[in-house]
Amino acid sequence: MTTRAFHILSCWYNGEMQQQTMRRPVAAPQPMMAAESSDIALSVIIPAYNEEGRVGKTIDIISAYLLRQSYTYEIVVVNNGSTDRTAEVVRQKMGTVPHLLLMEEDGVGKGDAVRAGMLGTTGAIRLFTDADNSTDISHVEKMWPLFERGYEVVICSRDAKDAKGAHQAVSQVWFKRQLGNMGNLFIQIMAVPGIWDTQCGFKAFRAEAAERIFSQMRIQKFGFDVEALALARFLGYRIGIVPAYWVNDVFSHVSLKSYLEVLWEVVRVRWNFIRSRYTK
Repeated sequence: MTTRAFHILSCWYNGEMQQQTMRRPVAAPQPMMAAESSDIALSVIIPAYNEEGRVGKTIDIISAYLLRQSYTYEIVVVNNGSTDRTAEVVRQKMGTVPHLLLMEEDGVGKGDAVRAGMLGTTGAIRLFTDADNSTDISHVEKMWPLFERGYEVVICSRDAKDAKGAHQAVSQVWFKRQLGNMGNLFIQIMAVPGIWDTQCGFKAFRAEAAERIFSQMRIQKFGFDVEALALARFLGYRIGIVPAYWVNDVFSHVSLKSYLEVLWEVVRVRWNFIRSRYTK
């Protein structure tokens, strides 16, 4: 990625349609349900690539949940170079869904899209979740207590070895499960020991942690989760884990090739640490 300037095409916010330019996020070291340096308690980031068939429903589910909460929020869809109607679907939703924003990103992969969202939002807590809604937005309720206890990063895990009660209601196909299990052992050896599920697409960061971690990110595709967690450990942040009730989407964009790319990206993360390319 060669630029960190992002532009909001349009938004529906506080009942008014308006044009905005995404401002540089302000760190909020001690936020919880209310932010000291930001008016937004929670930024929900949805990376999207060719998600015209799923992103609209996911937006509706997230919005319906957040409308019932007492804290302030925003929903930010990061359209990562989609060639379908993803952006159009989101724009249409802006007319009815409060606090919905669209960001355009021309990155290589999911890592670029999440990085753009993390650095381009101002929420005291910044959460990314997948466009297929495999992990329901209500899981954020489990995260608040850990943030209140001082954790800077809180993630969902589909593995009961990480968090008791983790469950895959609809499992992945067998080869993905096997590759995931073998790949995780490799990931633990190379980058993130002690975490059995680094790839669940539901992770939240305090503003300060998001700034420090994602400003150093180099991995552009699906291996970015590993890099983010490795950097969190390197920077001294506490990582909390909550159990996921995960429903696999058979139309997932994660292919066999993606699994192999993740393993190569893990090697790159390890090499980056060896070469001191990350700084405290």
